[in-house]
Amino acid sequence: MATERPVTVALVSDTHGHISPEVLAVVARCDKVVHAGDICGRHILEALRQHNDHVTAVAGNNDVPERWPEAERDTVIALPRIAELELPGGVLSVEHGHEHGWANPDHAGLRAAHPHAKMIVYGHTHQRMVDKSENPWIVNPGAAGQVRNYGGPSCLVVHASTEHWELEAFRF
Repeated sequence: MATERPVTVALVSDTHGHISPEVLAVVARCDKVVHAGDICGRHILEALRQHNDHVTAVAGNNDVPERWPEAERDTVIALPRIAELELPGGVLSVEHGHEHGWANPDHAGLRAAHPHAKMIVYGHTHQRMVDKSENPWIVNPGAAGQVRNYGGPSCLVVHASTEHWELEAFRF
């Protein structure tokens, strides 16, 4: 069996209408980007696509038609609740996380919802978190914008190869 080329994936969340230029610089260096919800505007998706052609995004609790400009409602309606990426070595599942507990999403519930994944990415809490205590791993990149970013905008990068996955953390 041939080994797949390693892939880097930028993980961002909770931009709430603003994304840090430093986070965009990280996005530009990656093969793909995942946004785990609370995007809050088409301009965020456009900014990500200016820096990376491979954008996967899911809807957060604030990504609903009544909270987006009327001209952008087709974009917010098209956002899935859950998305998956096939990467070398496994599946990355992404959802916003608010449906698994409002203040702190339940990791057992997330794992039960995505048992086939190697890693589950969620947002919602705005706080970076990495739980590798059992499989699948559960990670939250923290807020990539200005709202409740707890010390500065942050993101994670997954380095995925067939043999090994590794995380790199950024805070600005």
